[in-house]
Amino acid sequence: MNLAILSTYPPRECGIASFAKDLRDNLTLWGQEVKILAITDNGSSYSYPPEVVFELHEECKEDFAASAEYINSSYTDLVLLEHEYGIFGGCDGNYLLDFVAHLKKPFILNTHTVLSQPTISQKSILMKLGQSASAVICMTKRSAELLHEVYKIPLNKIYVVPHGVPVFREKPRERLKEAYGVSGRPVVTTFGFIGPGKGIEIGIKAIAILKEKYPDILYFIVGETHPKLKKREGEVYRESLEKLVDDLNLHDNVRFINKFLTLEEIGDYLYMTDVYITPYPGRHQAVSGTLSYAIGCGRAIVSTPYDYSLEMLANGRGLVASQADPEELATLIDRILKDPILKSQLERKAGKLGKTMTWPQVAKSYVEIIEEILKPNFTRRAVKDV
Repeated sequence: MNLAILSTYPPRECGIASFAKDLRDNLTLWGQEVKILAITDNGSSYSYPPEVVFELHEECKEDFAASAEYINSSYTDLVLLEHEYGIFGGCDGNYLLDFVAHLKKPFILNTHTVLSQPTISQKSILMKLGQSASAVICMTKRSAELLHEVYKIPLNKIYVVPHGVPVFREKPRERLKEAYGVSGRPVVTTFGFIGPGKGIEIGIKAIAILKEKYPDILYFIVGETHPKLKKREGEVYRESLEKLVDDLNLHDNVRFINKFLTLEEIGDYLYMTDVYITPYPGRHQAVSGTLSYAIGCGRAIVSTPYDYSLEMLANGRGLVASQADPEELATLIDRILKDPILKSQLERKAGKLGKTMTWPQVAKSYVEIIEEILKPNFTRRAVKDV
């Protein structure tokens, strides 16, 4: 099949861009031809790879209609539309409706954020996209419920496919710690783009509580400030975190790795980790790619409660606090650090789930959905959990 993906795309540094590249690369492994329609942010210029056949500037409304006309005139069977509110132009990304209005090929809507309490504008946009789509993919059962109940998308359009995870090369924890100069230290890690919604201050406060019992504990905060936030505010949030580290006298216990990591580097930090934490303060986060990666690497995970963590870490695959509270996170981290048997159980259960989420398997599910959609007289009766 000849497919197109509408999304941000590397070298732009963006979680959705990384997702789109992984999806594209793995679809091609299953014999699909995949071209990219890349969304470029204001004031930026990227040297895109050859698979990018059309560049849309997010605030140029005309580009959205023009890219749809390009697809209409090309040999393309179907478009995969990666939906996230922050990457398309207009109010809440409503320029995307221009693309859909001009598109004459079928498309799949892939939802990265499904809000339980959207604004009127956010709800209207997602409803319209869902009505026009041949299928709507989400990454959790909770998101599927919201798509149907809140956004009125018919059940027979909705598929649940997990967030893909790279096939990491497993490495021995102690050998990695030695290579990174942290041998013998209990390592806690958070990675991903840094921004106020990530709750890193909650994680730092939890480490301050743990320091008395574990003087050598080390918290890796791995990742750079989100590029859009950096353009808008600079490093205000990161600087506030650094000040918190100073105030709590945690200079030897918190280490910032301020860079956009390669996949191999991500694997290194995850595999040397004793406890991975996601300290997000908001309860309605539909997906966390970084949590998916930690599950894929079979880490012992502690998290604040939000939609994705509650679903993915159920049945003993991780420990979830009752609220975004540093003391409770510290208690859960301590439970793991003092109990090697619990740690091993959590790693085993997370790793078992992670093996079902590798990108080759996830891409195969996409191929099966696309083939089903492109069959004549396509019908289904209920949500399909792929």
